[in-house]
Parts: sequence; structure tokens; C-alpha cells
Amino acid sequence: MINIVLVEPEIPQNTGNIARTCAATGAALHLVKPLGFAVDDRKLKRAGLDYWHELNITYYDSLDDFLNKHGCDSLYYFSTKAPRCYSEVAYPENCFLVFGKETRGLPEWLLEANLERSVRLPMRKNLRSLNLSNTVAVAVYEALRQGQFSGLEKSGKYSL
Repeated sequence: MINIVLVEPEIPQNTGNIARTCAATGAALHLVKPLGFAVDDRKLKRAGLDYWHELNITYYDSLDDFLNKHGCDSLYYFSTKAPRCYSEVAYPENCFLVFGKETRGLPEWLLEANLERSVRLPMRKNLRSLNLSNTVAVAVYEALRQGQFSGLEKSGKYSL
């Protein structure tokens, strides 16, 4: 299982899209408060469509709360400030992919303390960042690819 951690997400549509990705892939969603929206926000629910019953969601009161519960787990921090590419990492089973808020990302102190597990998606210089939900999707599917998409349906109606 993959765990997606959103630290203080601000935009309900992003979180809704990420929730949909979690439902489709079987990833667990971890939301670290404060949230920039109410969990019953219609924009959040609309972006997640009818997948809410498929989600495994855990809430944390703060980043400290999350780290106290999972600090010894396999945590990987995604940031535009990270020193290496996300595809250079071998993601273990039950890893946690951690993402910061849309406007600021993850705290600098957290990245500096975890440089060996801080990764980024390559992009052109002088651009701020990709959309959070897009970044999460890329990261999740890389971890799934490394595990040969175990537990997921890999072919559709039309087979070769």
C-alpha cells in the first residue's frame, strides 16, 4: 500500500482529485490539519465524485502529530527544493509520500532534516511548481510502477 500525506492542503479541488487518485490506486490518504477547507466542502466532494466510500482517510491535528505517529516509517518528501529526482528512489511497500500545502510546500526545517529522502519532479528552471494533484499522481504511479502495479487491473476490455 502507498500512503499519500497532504500537509495543510488549501484547495479543496486538489484534495478531491488526490482522493480520487487514492481510490483508483488503493492508496491511503492522510490529511494533516489545519485544512484550508471543510471536509464536507462541495468542491472537494465534487472533485472526488462518487469515490468517497472507497477511501481510507486518516486525519492528524498537526504535522507534529503525524510525525509522532509515523516518523519511523518510510517517508519521502516531495518539494521543488529537493536535491534529487523522484525516479531515483526505490519506494518500499507501505511508503508515505508527503506533500506540502499549495502556496508554500513543506517546511524548510523538515526538508533540511531529511535531505536523503527529499525528492522533486524535474521541471524547467524559474517555474514555481506543478499542480499538487498532478504531482501526487506522478509520484503514486512511479511507486506503483516499481511494484509492477500489484493489485491493480493492468488491461482493459480490449486485449492485444
